Amino acid sequence: MTSERYNARDAEPRWQRLWDEQAIFVSKNDDSRPKYYVLEMFPYPSGRIHIGHVRNYTLGDVLARFMRAKGFNVLHPMGWDAFGLPAENAAIERKVAPKAWTYDNIAAMKKQLRSIGLSLDWSREFATCDPSYYKHQQKMFLDMLAAGLAEREKRKLNWDPVDMTVLANEQVIDGRGWRSGAVVEQREMSQWVFKITKYSQELLSALDGLDRWPDKVRLMQRNWIGRSEGLLVRFALDAGTTPAGENELKIFTTRPDTLFGAKFMAISADHPLAQAAAAKNPKLAQFIADIKKIGTAQSIIDTAEKQGFDTGIRAVHPFDPSWKLPVYVANFVLMEYGTGAIFGCPAHDQRDLDFVNKYGLGNIPVVCPEGQDPKTFVITDTAYDGDGRMINSRFLDGMTIEQAKDEVARRLESELRGNAPVGERQVNFRLRDWGISRQRYWGCPIPVIHCPKCDVVPVPDADLPVVLPEDVSFDRPGNALDHHPTWKHVTCPKCGAKAQRETDTMDTFVDSSWYFARFTDPWNESAPTTPAVANRMLPVDQYIGGVEHAILHLLYSRFFTRAMKATGHLALDEPFAGMFTQGMVVHETYQKADGTYVQPAEVKVEVGGNGRRATLLTTGEDIQIGPIEKMSKSKKNTVDPDDIIETYGADVARWFMLSDSPPDRDVIWSDERVQGASRFVQRLWRLVNDSVELGNAAPAARPASFGSDATALRKAAHAALDKVTTGIERLHFNVCLAHIREFANSFSEILQRPGQPAGDLAPDLAWAIQEASQILVQLFSPMMPHLAEECWQALGQAGLVSEADWPQIERDLLVEDSVTLVVQVNGKKRGDVTVATAAQNPEIEAAVLALDAVKLALDGKPVRKVIIVPKRIVNVVG
Repeated sequence: MTSERYNARDAEPRWQRLWDEQAIFVSKNDDSRPKYYVLEMFPYPSGRIHIGHVRNYTLGDVLARFMRAKGFNVLHPMGWDAFGLPAENAAIERKVAPKAWTYDNIAAMKKQLRSIGLSLDWSREFATCDPSYYKHQQKMFLDMLAAGLAEREKRKLNWDPVDMTVLANEQVIDGRGWRSGAVVEQREMSQWVFKITKYSQELLSALDGLDRWPDKVRLMQRNWIGRSEGLLVRFALDAGTTPAGENELKIFTTRPDTLFGAKFMAISADHPLAQAAAAKNPKLAQFIADIKKIGTAQSIIDTAEKQGFDTGIRAVHPFDPSWKLPVYVANFVLMEYGTGAIFGCPAHDQRDLDFVNKYGLGNIPVVCPEGQDPKTFVITDTAYDGDGRMINSRFLDGMTIEQAKDEVARRLESELRGNAPVGERQVNFRLRDWGISRQRYWGCPIPVIHCPKCDVVPVPDADLPVVLPEDVSFDRPGNALDHHPTWKHVTCPKCGAKAQRETDTMDTFVDSSWYFARFTDPWNESAPTTPAVANRMLPVDQYIGGVEHAILHLLYSRFFTRAMKATGHLALDEPFAGMFTQGMVVHETYQKADGTYVQPAEVKVEVGGNGRRATLLTTGEDIQIGPIEKMSKSKKNTVDPDDIIETYGADVARWFMLSDSPPDRDVIWSDERVQGASRFVQRLWRLVNDSVELGNAAPAARPASFGSDATALRKAAHAALDKVTTGIERLHFNVCLAHIREFANSFSEILQRPGQPAGDLAPDLAWAIQEASQILVQLFSPMMPHLAEECWQALGQAGLVSEADWPQIERDLLVEDSVTLVVQVNGKKRGDVTVATAAQNPEIEAAVLALDAVKLALDGKPVRKVIIVPKRIVNVVG
């Protein structure tokens, strides 16, 4: 018998050192075993890991340890998503260099991650701010530039006047920058883009093959790509109403069937027609300036009040020359979607209805639901967007929507204006090219030079990497690279003239769009990948991360993989074969009477007759218990992983994170349940140690046969092994832990039965106890690896449990000899009956009718029939 209590403080660092010394988690590229690549989204080095990191990385670690035990060459690396504005902002606030701040944070967080006991291959570690990493990113940019997948173009962009950088639409919240809170401006600027739209259809179609991705993630990507089939319609303009005699306005619509319900046209503020009209109309120019202040994020535009300005321009209905439609500049139409112009059919589009109701334009319903009288069907405040038959639509009346779409397309395709048809069927995508230019210092430099004679000149491969200067100043607003005295001034590599480096750096999404490929051979100094290795190790078999990255990061990574294929760095299309999105860790909040939040560690929570009561530890004052919310610094409902590990050990934190909720759902932090996990750790330690002496009496050779007690224990052990194996493969970790608890209970009951001393124990039972204890330790070893190593040593096993093969399931032991059936009398449950699995109906019926509970329920009445549902229920009808 070893120590009575398991000492996590002593055991965990000791086993971590041993794992490191023996490098047992290092993956070799020339390993002949089948590969398995498990990867969690790498962290941003903010300085501290949070409890969500513990959950995320524990999920991946369980899978990595399990697959390693199953005989796979497991690749489980770790790195750092290290560029970005937070480091630059920290440099400004703390007057430290972004590089120093970043690498200090990496060192601190690496120490924390090591304390969790993750089976990571640290030999492959890199940070995206390492020049040895971004050198290859710059090379791929140049390859993509040569392949036509990178271009420079002018765009209307969201500009943050405080952070002095371009923001993606998703980074504009309520018209303000997501970090600075400044009101975002619209600017036309030249920037670098990746031509992701070249793969629009391919990225969409390939989602069907990603059957190990969550359906919600695939749906989010489908919606973002936004494929729509419709009709391009060329509306004639009344030239007498246009600013410079313009004669045509093109729109793309997915609902050409509703043309006879048109009440207005709307164009983007950036549409050439709007700009031309604004040049002659100061009020329109002011309106355009005002609406540009809200930014271009779709979520903002969808919720903003609909605003429009009647330009005085009139469009002619394509089916009626006498029908003139007013052309508005509207705040809900964006230039980058479709043609930057729409026709409004308010009766069947809520946005259009809100608009016409505001400006008194009225509506005409043109689709009538089945069962409604077309003569009395009206629209007031709610648009109708369902199915039905066409009404108020002349030659379309009575048709279905699909019939009407085809008829409109047929007629407009056959009608010519000039040499072009008035209508043309088209497929459009919502997806837009990926703008990667960021006006900031702490990012990957874009490797091009601007020459007044040669225009844009790629930096020669021999001059890569273009390294960020370290002697930068943040005393002035804007990009520190732009006002660096020497860095940007170079000679043109083509003509030798004075030239300037590109001072924009790449969007940090670029850094994370290919890191998974670099992990396959991070030692290759001459190329981004070693294709033979990358093609063998990729795709990632299981990728794990938050659903907040379900659109941009995953979509950009899918594009980048295709771009790497097109430029010869990879030979595959999809980077992630399996995708899993874990839930968040949430915690209730605590507030003082003055509304200020306090941390959970500062609060004492007690349960009494009046429910739960919280008080402040230092003063005893009452604290209000608030709702359960995502952990955040602002509400102080965070839990420090270091405190948990220091108090309970990493294994307890890991076990709680896995046991308390399905991994794809939020887990509610509970001190009480963490303490319960701690008690279970000690229980397992005692259970394994109790089995040692009994197991030591086992014969060296497997017994030829097993008695009933030994067989029952072996059945319980192999049933648990089968269930946990299946559960890990399906990522049902909380279910696995429930099976481990169940098996531990069964095992404990057997060990606690009064019996003979260990020396007199039946050899078959001693052997079964030894086998069961080994299986139990291996079952929880992926979840609690430190405890497992300590138990494995206590059992006298050679080597490390982290290197042991996963136990083989003896499937004969999974076959049940008996089955328990629910017994009902006239539909009401009266008890259970256990019969042999092979029992026939007459035997089952006899056993049921012999039950006292059945006799009592029948009360002497004759049995009319007995209904037997195999392996489930027996119903006696009296």
